[in-house]
This record gives sequence, C-alpha cells and structure tokens, in this order.
Amino acid sequence: MKICVGLSGGVDSSVAAYLLKKAGYDVFALFMQNWHDTTGTLHGDCEWEEDRFVAEMVARKIGIPFYFVDLSKEYRERVVDYMFDEYSKGRTPNPDVLCNREIKFDAFLKCAQRLGADYVATGHYCRKDEITGPDGKPVYRIFAGSDPNKDQSYFLCQLTQAQLSRAMFPIGDLAKPEVRRIAHEADLPSADKKDSQGICFVGKVDLPTFLQQKLLPVEGDVVEVYDAYFQDNEQYRFIHDTLLSLKNDPLSGDVQMITDYVSETRSLKVNDPVHEHSIEGDPANEGGCSALSPFSEEKMRALSDDDFMKLASPIRYDIRFETETYRSGKKHIKKTRYKENPYGKIVGRHDGAQFYTIGQRKGLNIGGHKDSVFVIETDIPSNIIYVGEGHTHKGLSRSCLRIAPEDIHWIREDIPMTVGEIRRYRVRIRYRQPLQDATLIMRSNGLYILFDTPQRGITPGQFAVWYDRDEMVGSGVIG
Repeated sequence: MKICVGLSGGVDSSVAAYLLKKAGYDVFALFMQNWHDTTGTLHGDCEWEEDRFVAEMVARKIGIPFYFVDLSKEYRERVVDYMFDEYSKGRTPNPDVLCNREIKFDAFLKCAQRLGADYVATGHYCRKDEITGPDGKPVYRIFAGSDPNKDQSYFLCQLTQAQLSRAMFPIGDLAKPEVRRIAHEADLPSADKKDSQGICFVGKVDLPTFLQQKLLPVEGDVVEVYDAYFQDNEQYRFIHDTLLSLKNDPLSGDVQMITDYVSETRSLKVNDPVHEHSIEGDPANEGGCSALSPFSEEKMRALSDDDFMKLASPIRYDIRFETETYRSGKKHIKKTRYKENPYGKIVGRHDGAQFYTIGQRKGLNIGGHKDSVFVIETDIPSNIIYVGEGHTHKGLSRSCLRIAPEDIHWIREDIPMTVGEIRRYRVRIRYRQPLQDATLIMRSNGLYILFDTPQRGITPGQFAVWYDRDEMVGSGVIG
C-alpha cells in the first residue's frame, strides 16, 4: 500500500509520516505550494520557502521520497476567489474548510494518485473508521480527535464518502504533547516548530488589507443600536413569542434570548461548565445531547415552513437619523447635527462594511463605552455597520439558523434526514466552540437548527456542523 503524506513542514504532518513509515507502509512526501502573493501577510514573504525547507529535511530524516507541487492556480480559483465573493456579499467564509474539500482532498489527492498513491495522509487531529452499510457497501465515518483541545474534525466537515475512502489520519488518537514527544524522540527537524496560524496556506494576514486586493474600501457609518430598538421590533417579538410557544412547559418561565457564554472559554454564569462538556455528551440521549430539548417536538411540527424561515431570520436594523441646524459659539455659527434617536446613534466611520463580520470587536476604533462593542450586522447595500455594547447585547444572540437545501451536506450519505423529520444532534457553528445541544428540523425550504440555548455570533457564510456523540455526521453553510 502506497501512502502520500501531505508534508507541510509542521510537527503534526511530520509525525504522521514518521508513524506510517515506522509501521512499514510505502510512504512518500508531497509538499504543496498554494500561495505566492504576500499582500496583507504578517510573517514576511518567504514563509512557504522555509516550510518547504523544513519538510524536505523531515523527509530526508525519515528516509522517504520528497516531491513538490504548485497548486496555487487551483487554490486561488477554488478558495481565495470564493473568499472574496463571500465577503463582498457580507458573508464570512471559512477558507480552511474549503481548502480541505477543494485542495487537499481533491486537487492534491489527484496529484498524489498520479504519483502512485493509494491513500493521502494528513496531520489532522481526527479519527476515521469503516463500517458496512445496509447495501453491503463500505461507509466511512469521521470522528473528533482524541485530544479535545486539538480536535480538527470541523475543518473536514465538507468531505465526501469518496474523499474519506482515500484519507488517513495517523495522529487522530494522539494528544498534542504526545506528538511533540514522538517528534523529539525521532529527532525530527520540525519538533519545535510552532503551529501555523491564519488562513490555510496564506498564513496570518491583516484581513482588510488582504481583501482590498479585490474589494475597494468605501467609507460608511457605524451605528450603535440601543436596547429600545428590540422592544419595538416586530421580528424580535415574533422570535420571542414563537420560542416561548414552543417550550415543553410555557408556564416554567420566560424563554432565554441571550447566550450564557461570552467566549469559547468564559461564561456569564458562575461555575457554568461551558467548557467542561464532554465531546460525547450524554450517551443516554439522542445524538449524545447533554439534556432533553426544552422545546416540544409536537409544537415544532405545527409550525409552518414560513414560520421557521422567519424564526431563523436575523434581526434587520433600519434606523433613520434626521438632522437639525443649531448655532454654536460666540459668533453663533450655524452648524448641523443629528437629532437624538431613542433607537441608536452614529458612533463612528468605517472603511467598508464588507471588511467586518458578526461578533467582531477588534478594529472598530470606537471609544467612550464601558464594555466592549461588537458588530451585530453588516448592511452591504447601505454600507452600514451596526454595533452593540456588551456581551449581553440582544443583537449578538440567536437561537435558530437555516441552511438552504443546496447547502446541506451529509458526510453520512446513508442516513440523510427527510422532509418533516426531526432529530437531536450536538452542533458547533465555528471551530473550537464547545458542542451545543440542538434540534434539527428538515423542511422543504431548508434545514433548521434550533439550539437549546441562544448562540453568540451566528454568522452567515460559516459552517454549522452536527455530531452524533463524537461522530461528525453532516454540515452546511449558514444562511
């Protein structure tokens, strides 16, 4: 069996190659260059050359052939151009997920096969196995990595059965410290190399500068939204009232509308185990969820498709500001200012709404606030950024999202949901987020994910990924 290892120069892929060679496989290394342009990068202009040099030394140390391939044309067309297009629409893509689907396990895989490879191995922290389906054909399953601090299954959420059939993940059962230990014991040149950061194969970038290669900066207003806006907003009231009506026990109290956690590691609640959830949840419950749903399945079925569409739609902000003239100073110079508005205030300027994303707080340059200020919406047609102050701002939290029919992807092609079906799964909406208990509802106009508790920063363009205990079952682009 001939195995191609995607050798990046990092410690993870190096140890993957070393373990396969040690196990007696016929192994060769293939280093891919996917990016030439250094516009916006923060680590200098020769980082890939250093990575290639280290990868070549690792291959020599292990004693395996080393090859090089330039896939920059495919990467630009299938990953970077997609990034630019998504940002131009006010959506936030995940290039790492696209890189795995379109490059590592497609263009790179085909190149490896031309060199005689039967499988492609990578240094991802995830696990794979094979079972026999009802039709007697193999079904490939992918699981979270054994190290919960390094689980990278999320980035592989768009892989197909055909791609998984040719994939190997040699370090998925190992913890990161163990990988480092093996690298040191084998005296691998990458043993102390720091983990890569930033965009896959591009590196750490100044995103606005990077995006300005194709997206022109255009100045616009930053509008802070006050709490009063939600009190008078019909959509917000609809969401609240609908969620309340779906509760198993409507008399048990009001419905939760604001998330409990402020980041992937901090919670608003004292001693809240937000980061202590086992990746397997509670095996006694469907999907491994930690608890039974607070919402009634019977009541969910009674909602129409249009009701679900509205429930999953984010709040839209339309705050109009009127001007007034006044006289200022000893000379009574006539000036213009905005009238006070109970719903919000213009608090700054920006260089282009397409350069910002939901939940972002850095780079806004807005002072005069006690708490952090976060982006809660980007209005691309009007070039307005809407922001809110504090982790508990109502605009940061949502309980339901929708995935369009064409964007639903089942890794487990043998168990797709049918229209009208309801299942419980554990879901994450970004890498490193602890898995969240949720109910998935399949309707004719899309797949709806209703979380047990509100989620912070649900972002269009990102991927929602659902797990059955620690098995990754499917994914989809958030609408």
